Amino acid sequence: MLTIIDRYILKRYLSTFVVMLLLFIPIGIVIDVSEKVNKMLENKVPFADIALYYLHFTIYFANLLFPIFLFLSVIWFTSKLANNTEVIAILSSGISFSRFLRPYIIGATIVSVFALLMGFFIVPKASEGFNNFRYTYLKGNGKNEMRENNNVFRQITDDEFIYVSNFNTMSKTAFNFSFEKFKGDQLDYKITANRIKYNPSTKKYTMFGYTKRTVGILNDKLEKAEKKDTVFKFELDDLTPVVYIAETLSLGELNSFIDKERKRGNANINTYLVVLYKKYSIPVSAFILTIIAVSVSAMKRRGGMGMNLAIGIILAFTYVFFDKVFGVMAEKSSIPPIVAVWFPNVVFGILAIYLLRNAKR
Repeated sequence: MLTIIDRYILKRYLSTFVVMLLLFIPIGIVIDVSEKVNKMLENKVPFADIALYYLHFTIYFANLLFPIFLFLSVIWFTSKLANNTEVIAILSSGISFSRFLRPYIIGATIVSVFALLMGFFIVPKASEGFNNFRYTYLKGNGKNEMRENNNVFRQITDDEFIYVSNFNTMSKTAFNFSFEKFKGDQLDYKITANRIKYNPSTKKYTMFGYTKRTVGILNDKLEKAEKKDTVFKFELDDLTPVVYIAETLSLGELNSFIDKERKRGNANINTYLVVLYKKYSIPVSAFILTIIAVSVSAMKRRGGMGMNLAIGIILAFTYVFFDKVFGVMAEKSSIPPIVAVWFPNVVFGILAIYLLRNAKR
């Protein structure tokens, strides 16, 4: 059962976190508007699209900087408690530091559950709207940069493979197309075309410069045509998902998408796994950063709140630095994504244990 002190600390924990969000999000919006207003005016972006973009921006921004907001809010109000000698009074009454920490852990649990649900269901939709707006109105080549269109290789089924050297999303046309069908370890036939175009109305593909080579026991069978219509089991859009596709999917959709792309041999699979693992690692960071913040700010320092905030800002941005660097390393190197994503939490978890032991002394 929560005591008066528990309710007091928990209330301060949650209210300060909310106030921190309400303070920094408008600042982020103002900075973003100042950077992008010329581009918006140049492209004559409708006001309704701008309003919806900043709704998505608010959710996206809050989720992105959630660890920093939480950490600084705990540092802030705990330092005020320490400066007002409230922490000393609480501990002098016979309450242990571990017991003093309990309302903080309850607060971290509430915030982490909220962040987990947001990451599973709400943030993906916000991320989709946020990125669609950026690539539609703000990026250099707009929608042409939304997809990885060069040297696309995919495994369609267990025995079917496709390759195109370049894909134009606007015209739904791919160039230097090849399709390979295997029987076991042996090539059954291979289709190539200089150009292939998808027709949404008929659900058919038109191949130009068509060649089909069927492998025979004694000799191969060759079939050629200047133009040929056919049906495939895939859509060209599915072969080149938007570069931020993983961020726009809910948990169930993301797991299914990763399974499908792994079978297709997608080279970007590590990028998708980083997004998946971060959905779990970010909420866990609420507990780690809360313990660090309380351990650092619970004691009254000669420099007052300014010293605690300085230490907090350095630690918070160090955490974000680790998170970003190892996230990029997971995408671009051979480091397993799960190791890269959880490494900052492991390092700061050890730091949290060390600081907590010193604080108890």
